[in-house]
Parts: sequence; C-alpha cells; structure tokens
Amino acid sequence: MTDHPHLDRRLGVTDAVVIGLGSMIGAGIFAALTPAAGAAGTGLLIGLAAAAVVAYMNATSTARCAAQYPESGGAYVYGRERLGAFWGYLAGWGFVVGKTASCAATALIVGSYAWPTHAHAIAVAAVVTLTAVNCSGVHKSALVTRIIVGVVLAGLATAAGLGLTAPSADFGRFAVTGASIHGVLQAAGLLFFAFAGYARIATLGEEVRDPARTIPRAIPLALGIALVVYATVAVAALAVLGSSGLAHSVAPIADLVRAAGVTGFVPAVRVLAVLAALGSLLSLLLGVSRTVFAMARDHYLPQQLSAVNAKYKTPVLAEATVGLVVAAVAGTVDLAGAIGFSSFAVLVYYAIANAAAWTLGGRLVPTLGLAGCLVVAFALPLSAVILGAGVFLVGTIVYAVSRRAQK
Repeated sequence: MTDHPHLDRRLGVTDAVVIGLGSMIGAGIFAALTPAAGAAGTGLLIGLAAAAVVAYMNATSTARCAAQYPESGGAYVYGRERLGAFWGYLAGWGFVVGKTASCAATALIVGSYAWPTHAHAIAVAAVVTLTAVNCSGVHKSALVTRIIVGVVLAGLATAAGLGLTAPSADFGRFAVTGASIHGVLQAAGLLFFAFAGYARIATLGEEVRDPARTIPRAIPLALGIALVVYATVAVAALAVLGSSGLAHSVAPIADLVRAAGVTGFVPAVRVLAVLAALGSLLSLLLGVSRTVFAMARDHYLPQQLSAVNAKYKTPVLAEATVGLVVAAVAGTVDLAGAIGFSSFAVLVYYAIANAAAWTLGGRLVPTLGLAGCLVVAFALPLSAVILGAGVFLVGTIVYAVSRRAQK
C-alpha cells in the first residue's frame, strides 16, 4: 500500500463515456420502464422527457464542478469545497447509500434473468466476481465495460427495430389520456434511476487524463447516447405492448420481442439483459468505491478504506468493503423498493451538486436542476421518501458524532 493515496490517470474520453453508458443502459431498460409505465400510464414518454431534462441539468452542473475539482468523489467534493463540509458529507452519504441500493437492484436483475428461482444467490455471485475485476485495475474495468456496452447496444437496436416494424405495432397508443402530473413526475423519478449513471464519470475524476477537458465532454455524450436508446426502446415497447401491457410486464424487452412475433429472439434478450446488468453493476461498484475512498481519505469513514494498492493503483479495501455490503443487501432486498430508495437518495445528491454549481456563476441551469431534483424526489412513492429521509437523518447523526470525535 502507498503512504500517500492517489490514483493513476489512465482513462480517456472514450473510456469515460463507456463507463457512464455501462452504468445507465442496463438498469433503465430492464427494470425502470415497467414501474414508470405503471405510474404514468400513457404519459410514460413525458416522464422520460422530464427525467432527461433533470438529468441534463444535473449533468451540466456536474461537468462544471468536475472540471473545477478533478478529484475522486463527485458531488461529495463539490459540496465540500463550495458549500461546506457538512453538505459535501451529506452528498457523499446520499451517493453511497443510494448507489449501494442501485448496485443491489442491478445485481438482482442479473439473477432474475439468469436464473429466476435462484435470483438472490446469482446476484451475490455477480457482485463478488465484479468486485474482483474492479480490484484488478480500472483500465481492465473499462475494457470489460466497453465490450458489454457494444453487445447490449446492438441487441437493443435489434429489439427496438423488431418492435417498430412489427405488424402489431400501433402508434396510436402514444395518445396521452388520463395521465396525472403526479404520475408523470413519479415516472420521471423512477426513470432517473437509469439516467444517473453519468455520475460514475465524475467520481473517476482522479483517473481520467486531462479531466478539465475529458469530463465535460464525456458526461453529455454518455447522457445523449443513453437518451436516444431509452426513447427508441420506449417508443417500440409502447407501440407493441401499450402502456397497460408494459406496466404489467415482468420482462418488458422480452415481452416486446414476443409480441412482435419473433419468439426465437427471446432467449437472446435474456442473455442481453444479463450482460447489460453486469455492465451496469461493474460501473456502479466502481463509482461507489471511489466515493468511499474519498470520504475515508477525509476521515468521515475509516481511514483504512483510503489505502491504494501499489500494484494495481486501485483503492482495494474500499472496493472490497463496498462489494461485501452490496452482496449482503442483494441477498435480501426487494427490487422495486431498491429502485425507489436509490432514486430518492441520488436526487438529493444531485440537488447538492446543483447548489455547488450555483456558486460558480451562470445560475439558471443549477437553479432549475436543484428545483427539478427536489420536485421529482418528493413525487416518488411515499415509502421511498420516508425511508430516504430517515437514512439522511441517520447520516446527519453520524456526521455529528464523527465531528465530535475529531475535536
């Protein structure tokens, strides 16, 4: 282990974009479309657009802050530097607990598609395996993610194409009838769970080359590609399944292909879902471990977690700890609940990122981003809001205790 923990700058724009895409593509397509359709009904595409707008505002604020503070930790660092130690800590706390839930949910998607009757066991095995990959070096993680993202994008393009050209496709199903504002906002919050992957790029601030140039370019590129993918697949799913069919679908992409009359492609969709979720999980674990690393380096978490392996130049103890916690959660949690809780915690995280960007000038986008985060967060299911608020209260208590101990 090195005496002065730091990480090597090995990633370029393409690697950073791929890591962001790996975090976004898997979870949203294979998990968030169904509950979002249940919330918004025929207003699903409006909810998707709202989630994209909030994500764009957050991405713009995050990119500005990341260029100013190219360190591991994302909004934890931005909040600390621009708003004060407590707000930085609260952002880091929200990211770690929220993305731990995201990791568990994504691992369960792997298990549900790979072997439904043993979903929890497969989820735990996936977390352990990918934690080992991350510990061996961030460059290898980016290479694996690049392969997975390429395969998944090709498969999703095929599935969407089959749906859009199917005889059963009815584009009249896009008519918005009976959708409520609250339902649309709730759908936006659930779909934000999928868009939030670009944060992974910012949390790798110490591992990208020329971060002032790389991060502001990589974040909007990754977000834009993900939006095109989501919109195309959502349009195809609505055209073939309708909002009601989509809302009751356990495996929406597989059901889309089946309803399009191409049942032979269904097994390939299951494999595709597993690959997508694995790619997402790989990048999610990477991002959470970097925030834990940064918080440990600043003594808000045990300092041992800031140790960097001399050979691989990775925070192996932080990565191993995150992997163990995620494996334990993935063995016990409910998928839908994990998505709602994760969305709430991460929206609070981005609210702090927008507040930090507000102090840098050019305040229109950060103001809209902050307002959007709070509105969408509190439109989520009540259980997610209550649990999320309780977890942030616990985090505040932990902060007060740690500050007292340092005096």
